[in-house]
Amino acid sequence: MSNSPSDYTPRPMSNRTTYALGALALVLIALIVVFAYRWGGGQEAEVRNDGYGPVRNAAVTAALQSDGGVRLGRPDAPKTIEVYEDPMCPACGHLETLYGQELAQKLDEGKLAIRYRFVNFLDPKSSSGDYSTRAIAALQCVAETGSGVTYSKFHDTIFTTRQPDEGSELTDDELLTIATESGATEPARTCISEGARIAEVKNQAPGTLEDLKAALDGDAATPSVFDVATKIDVNEPDWVQQLAP
Repeated sequence: MSNSPSDYTPRPMSNRTTYALGALALVLIALIVVFAYRWGGGQEAEVRNDGYGPVRNAAVTAALQSDGGVRLGRPDAPKTIEVYEDPMCPACGHLETLYGQELAQKLDEGKLAIRYRFVNFLDPKSSSGDYSTRAIAALQCVAETGSGVTYSKFHDTIFTTRQPDEGSELTDDELLTIATESGATEPARTCISEGARIAEVKNQAPGTLEDLKAALDGDAATPSVFDVATKIDVNEPDWVQQLAP
């Protein structure tokens, strides 16, 4: 085999070709970034029905159920969905911020009811180690008195504008203040201040977590929304409208 150097000398690339390839590379990079942003959930979502606020129709009731769930809606609502949430869950707060007002209007119109199922597996993310449990207990205290308007205001506030960051929390006094501002009656306020439902929540939450795992084939992710046994894709912007036209 000859070791002599090759007689082939590559032609230098023209400036025009270099610029064209560079431009093509930039376009490809831009497309990759756009698709990654969209598919990765980075696309800024629109707040649905912004300005409506929480439930306003007094015909909407709140009912505390034996397993710790809370049904919110008019008694004759034709469809009930289940929403699994943890009060410390940032994604749950995001869901409520984006779709809570649209859901509130559907509740007011009697097209939909919601059964909230609460889990407390994010307790360790709070500074006290039990915020999720205390917040769920407060939600139950407010629901127990039956007012859907009051419950909706309280739920909306502690999941959106007043939801604590991980590593912090709302104190019992702060939960009580928010409940009072939402219209909670004296029995509800006493229930919160005395922590009357905390032990019950601790007993109920493991069962709710097992229900969530069973519905998700062993996973435990919040928020999770179900129409009977069908999991709803809440990344689809029109999911509320599709459930209750």
